[in-house]
This record gives sequence, C-alpha cells and structure tokens, in this order.
Amino acid sequence: MDAVERYLLLGLRLGRHVDGLVDFYYGPEHLSLLVRDEPPVDPGELAEEGASLLGSLDGGHAWMRDQVAGLATYAGVLAGNEVPYSDEVEGCYGVRPEYVAEDEFAAAQVELDKVLPGDGSLAARYDAWREAQRVPADSLVGAFDRCLAVLRALTVERFGLPEGESCTVETVHAEPWLAFNYYLGGLRSRIAINVDLPIFGHELLLLAAHEAYPGHHTEHAWKEQRLVRDEGRLEESIAPIPTPQALVAEGIATLSCDLFLVGETLDELGEILRSVGVPYDGEESLAVMRAREPFEAVAPNAALMLHESGVSEESAVAYIRRWALMTEPRARRAVSFVTDPTWRAYAATYRDGKRLCAGFVDGDHDRFRRLLTEQVTVGELLGAVGGGG
Repeated sequence: MDAVERYLLLGLRLGRHVDGLVDFYYGPEHLSLLVRDEPPVDPGELAEEGASLLGSLDGGHAWMRDQVAGLATYAGVLAGNEVPYSDEVEGCYGVRPEYVAEDEFAAAQVELDKVLPGDGSLAARYDAWREAQRVPADSLVGAFDRCLAVLRALTVERFGLPEGESCTVETVHAEPWLAFNYYLGGLRSRIAINVDLPIFGHELLLLAAHEAYPGHHTEHAWKEQRLVRDEGRLEESIAPIPTPQALVAEGIATLSCDLFLVGETLDELGEILRSVGVPYDGEESLAVMRAREPFEAVAPNAALMLHESGVSEESAVAYIRRWALMTEPRARRAVSFVTDPTWRAYAATYRDGKRLCAGFVDGDHDRFRRLLTEQVTVGELLGAVGGGG
C-alpha cells in the first residue's frame, strides 16, 4: 500500500471516532467502504500508524508530512495521551498559540468607540448597531444568492473558476454555526445557512465570501480540478479537521473577505442589503469590522486560559464578554467551542490562518491564486512573515 492510501485510511479511520472530523472525502470509494465495514481501529494504533507513516515520508513530501503529523497528534490525544494544549495546537496545525496582551483589545475598543454611532456603553451600542441591520428571515436566502452572484463574477474575473463548478444554498435549523460549506466533490458545494440565528448586514456579506467566492468553495473546487483531476494527487481528496490543511483553508476564507468586500464591490453588495430593508452603510460597516479585528484573538486567549492556566468556564465567559464585547449567549458559544474535544485546538485556525495567509499574499493576487490552487505549507507561510509562530 502506498503512502497516499495509508494517509487516506488514517484520516478515514480517525473519522470513525468523531463525527465531523473529516470535513469531506471524495477519494477512492473502495477505501471509504473498507473503513465503513471494518471495526473501528483503536486510536492508539492509529497514533502508531501515523508515526510509522511519518517516518516513511522524505523531505519531498512536506505537505503530506505536515498532514500526517497533525493526524498523529490528534490520534494521540484521542487515545488519552497527556498532551499540553499548546503542543496539541502546534502538532495539529503547525503554529504555536501565543497569548495576546489585553492592551491590544483595549486599543481596539477605543477605535471602535470612534466609529460606532449612538450613545451609551460600547457593548450596548455595538449590539444596537448590529440589531438595526438584521436581515429579514424571509429575504435571507434570496439576498445571499444575489451576493454569491456578484462575488462569483468577481472571482471569475480575478482568479477564474474550473468549468462546471457550482454552489447550492439551503436553510437548516438547530446548528451552532451561522453557515457551513459542505464540499461534495465533483466541483460542487452545498452551503447551509442556519435560520435559527439572526444574521446581520455585513455578516451576510462575510459569509458569502468566506463560504463560497473566493473562499472555501473556490479553494476546494480549484484544488479538486488542478491537484486531484489534473495531477492525480489523491491526498487532496480528503480534508481532516485537525491538520494544517484546515488552517490554510480558514486563512484563505477569512482573507477572502478583506480582498473582496471593499470599494465598488462593497457598494454593489450594499445595494442588495438595502433592497431588502437593511439600512446598510458600507463605509461605516467596514470601519466597525476593521476596528474589531483584534478581538479575533480573544477566544484563543480564553482557550489558553482554560487549558493551561486553569481558569473556570465562567471566568472565560466573562473575559470574552469584556474584551470582545459579546453578548452572554455568544460568549458561552465561544467557550463551548474552545472546550469541545474535537474543536478546541481549531480556534487557532481563524486568526493565525488569516495572519499567515495575509503575510504570504501581501496584496499580490497571484500569491492568493497560489493559495487557491497549490499545496502551500504552513512552513512557507511562516517563512513569508519572518518565521514567527
């Protein structure tokens, strides 16, 4: 059995233990059927298989070595090995988490205070500002589809899209997230929108760029076309959550918003929101979002506090509410995310993924195209930003 098959089996077998651990798989069917029909393999054995596979890969397999290291780390955690939280994050994603000083959040709150309208406390003004831009539930899918059309046209213009790609949109209930991209293979995605949770003006635009164009769907479709179909790199046909592949994917998706939600495109998308009754001001929204960017480090800070400093969950909720200006329900969801055994290390992918991908791209659309179409390693991203972890 070759190294790629061993890697695919390792990911699929780990996925038997945790629902959702494999984000997507469209590789050889005989492997998925084999794993489906066999008894679950003990996580300890999977950790040993990961270590064995890692030892068999030479320096020419840098991307897959990183992937296998992530799976081996997670298998060890699943087997009950005592792995310090920072080691778990670094082992899975290739980046060691760093605590961000609260001075940065305080400075961001000062900036936010300058751009938010209204009177009263900063948290109350932010909540009121968001609530005023709630997208009507009966207009949500229609507005989202129209935003996708605008962003897709811009993606075609700047980066192209493989022939035959497509996205469909559906509504769901009883999920903890606002939206999710289910990549189906065959250059297709299904984007689910949770209609139980309110979605606000600029948030809808962020979701459309993040989940579809030029975010998750665009990356997955291009890599299926270029890497799997054209080059036969079957290792790209699986996306296990606890690996550097996820950090790069989230980096691409979050950076997508910065690249596209500006200028004339933002004006055009704003018209869509205003047409469904949302009093959207693009310039003001962009200023608010940029002022809030440092808050992306608050939840990862809370994760470090919970897992390494031993603070209580209630203290973590209070910390997030204070520094990220979240409502209590949203703060509790954030704490739930960073304490979930499957997702607790994943908190690093959003902030560090964006930081590293932004440093790599540095405003160059050709380098963003590389992220969409090539196997760029975390080591390459770290090198582009000076090697910081």
